[in-house]
Amino acid sequence: MTHLGALQVYRSVRGVTHLIVAVDYFTKWVEARPLSRLTSKKIEDFVFSAIICRYGIPNQIVTDNGPQFNYTSFRHFCSSYGIKLLFTSVYHPETNGMVESVNKAILEGIKPRLDLLKTKWADELNSVLWAYRTTTRTATGETPYHLAFGTEAVILFELGIPSLRVSHFDPARNDLLLREDLDLLDEVCERARLRTMAYKQKIANFYNKRVRRRSFKIGDLVLRKAGLTGFETRFDKLAPNWEGPYVVAEVLPRRLCTSRRRGQKDP
Repeated sequence: MTHLGALQVYRSVRGVTHLIVAVDYFTKWVEARPLSRLTSKKIEDFVFSAIICRYGIPNQIVTDNGPQFNYTSFRHFCSSYGIKLLFTSVYHPETNGMVESVNKAILEGIKPRLDLLKTKWADELNSVLWAYRTTTRTATGETPYHLAFGTEAVILFELGIPSLRVSHFDPARNDLLLREDLDLLDEVCERARLRTMAYKQKIANFYNKRVRRRSFKIGDLVLRKAGLTGFETRFDKLAPNWEGPYVVAEVLPRRLCTSRRRGQKDP
């Protein structure tokens, strides 16, 4: 079965106010649909028509913690198809980083097409999705279209300036090449998997080189990320990013520490 990567929703500028996005973790294939209202029923319709009916039943769906994904009806819907529903951590939304990256790519693709007609963004969505699906992704070294269907799509550019495969098209040879592509698809997927692993390791190494290790001792003053305590600050976009200072009360073996606000008792 297909392993579906994520579902994520963000608000558009005007007009149709929501966009639901699904990304396959391996192929990076994207499905998206604009919605006027974000309800559990509409999400169920999207998963059924845009994913299950086209590509089969996914093994897992990973979503953010939006209430529309956590409704009993959507849970029952996933359960009825044997889909494991997972949620990202409230404090670590980067767990769904792939979808956040796709959201950014969609916005960047739509903006140059709009000029002053921002209400027309939904009309440009399919063109942006097509461009994303037929563009080689850095992580896999392949296009999502190739990994999903075993062959490369003929893009509009090749019709204006014919490529070799277009100008020298031969039906018999084309059928043979398509069969060869399908025979080699497992090798292509394995190569893409290895590239993805190497790419993730490269990104991790780059990040780790920039990390400044710090050691703490009891009595040090530290700031704590806002939202880790208190419901009010957790969802307040205008709240400070950091709270404190806190006095370190205990240093744990894995460099984690508990602390108390200066002048107050331990939380």
